[in-house]
Amino acid sequence: MFKPGDRGTKRLLNAMQYSWRGFGAAWTHEEGFRQEVVLCIFLLPLGLWLGDSGTERALLLFSVLLIPLAELFNSAVEAVVDRFGGQSHALSGRAKDIGSAAVLLSIVIAVIVWGLVLL
Repeated sequence: MFKPGDRGTKRLLNAMQYSWRGFGAAWTHEEGFRQEVVLCIFLLPLGLWLGDSGTERALLLFSVLLIPLAELFNSAVEAVVDRFGGQSHALSGRAKDIGSAAVLLSIVIAVIVWGLVLL
């Protein structure tokens, strides 16, 4: 965690280290995240190639990057719920379901954006 005295470059370097650790944890423990990263590896170059303008390229790329972003938030929610709630609870289930819905919505957004831009 951040030390109260960390500022400037030291704070930035710590934040980057924690972020990379988060990516590593998601890659190691979340199959959905791994699948979405592989999807990005294929769709990001394709979006750059298929977009006719900077705006179209940005829409295609950002809509795809929204998917693993949502997955990271969903995975974080699931980890916290699992940490504090070993037993089944309605609120735990609701939190996980809402996180899953966010991932699904990000996929729907990407499909709509790609469909509108390419068709």
